[in-house]
Amino acid sequence: MGICFGAPVNHSSASTTKPATLVASRYINKNNGFVGKGVSTKKVPRNISGKRSTGGTTERRKNYTEAAGGVALPLPPAAAATAAPIECIPKLKEFTLADLKKCTRDFRPDTILGEGGFGRVFKGWVDPVTYAPSKVGVGLAVAVKKSSEDSYQGHQEWQAIGLVYMQAEVNFLGKCHHPNLVRLLGHCCEESQFLLVYEYMPKGSLEGHLFRKGQEPLPWEIRLKIAIGAARGLVFLHTSEKVIYRDFKASNILLDPAYNAKLSDFGLVKTGPMNGNSHVTTRIIGTQGYAAPEYVATGHLYVKSDVYGFGVVLLEMLTGLQAVDSNRPSCAYSLVDWARPSLHKKKLLKNIMDPGLGEEYSLKGAFQAADLILKCLEPDPKSRPSMEEVLTVLEKINEIKKKPKSTKSNGRGHDQEPYSSAHNHHSSNRSPYHQKNGGVRASSQHRVY
Repeated sequence: MGICFGAPVNHSSASTTKPATLVASRYINKNNGFVGKGVSTKKVPRNISGKRSTGGTTERRKNYTEAAGGVALPLPPAAAATAAPIECIPKLKEFTLADLKKCTRDFRPDTILGEGGFGRVFKGWVDPVTYAPSKVGVGLAVAVKKSSEDSYQGHQEWQAIGLVYMQAEVNFLGKCHHPNLVRLLGHCCEESQFLLVYEYMPKGSLEGHLFRKGQEPLPWEIRLKIAIGAARGLVFLHTSEKVIYRDFKASNILLDPAYNAKLSDFGLVKTGPMNGNSHVTTRIIGTQGYAAPEYVATGHLYVKSDVYGFGVVLLEMLTGLQAVDSNRPSCAYSLVDWARPSLHKKKLLKNIMDPGLGEEYSLKGAFQAADLILKCLEPDPKSRPSMEEVLTVLEKINEIKKKPKSTKSNGRGHDQEPYSSAHNHHSSNRSPYHQKNGGVRASSQHRVY
């Protein structure tokens, strides 16, 4: 889907910062359980100064710690003599590698849920009380994220970057519990491998349901339920934990059997501004299409930078289209840029609504959601609503019931006409609207480093 330029933050006005190496995240989703992600290892990363990292353990430790929001990490063996340990968190179980091999049947290929540049995610089974390994189909299903040394082939810098984010997840999720955050059960660090064990989410990710070929379209009511659950997760992070999520996107929203949304992947969580400051300045890390413009441009991260990402995902849920797609014409490559003019009027909004919804939704509710999206996507972060305000609006939209339409002689054909005409009317702006080959493309999302 094209590459997004990552830009290290310039902390000194007197110096010029070089552009960072281009990095692409690859997704191989199976639409079930926990979904992994990774980073291409084609390039050697640059450090904060913009220079390639060829040595200097102290400088690299600073870079990786900064990237993870201040969490120390174990650097590659060749780069560091010591490794910073994970914080002692009594609530998390310390699994042994032998137990995790047993519960995943020695990481058999048919247990793979997802794969990325930092490793694979496997499905396993454990006892629901002791978390001891159990037979397939017996006990509690879990998702095991396993780092892979074989993926790096000399790119030990990327291994360190992967480990820092995984370690940051342990330190954060080990302390935080909320119904709309995925639950981390434990971790394991043996034989130069790092593994995380999560609750298993059988409905997979929102991304899979919106974009994967062959998926039944999510009903309007379910989409609102997911949006409300994800909003509650962000409200918790912003108000109770005082952190910025920094990577809100459809692939990080996992769904339980009842389609309750749970945020996942907390490796990029950053402590929010303190002492009256409006923002924090940090390295630019996120995903193309979802990262707020002020963050991409300056490295200034606001709490309301997350609100922008939420607006993008809500737009994806309305349209059924991905935030960025290189298969669309250049004028429609960015969903936000293409759809924004159509969010102001109901007639235009109907033309861009997901055809999978048919007319089984409240146009009044959809228009209110479109208005909320516009507010979330305000260029100035100060003009965006807080996530508490976003949640309040979504809950009010959820109370709006669809009014039954009166039957007409040509009712069925008339009902479908607005959607087919939308395809014809905008054919010059978009190619095609909803891909016939569909699916979540491996290169559909890219991290900004």
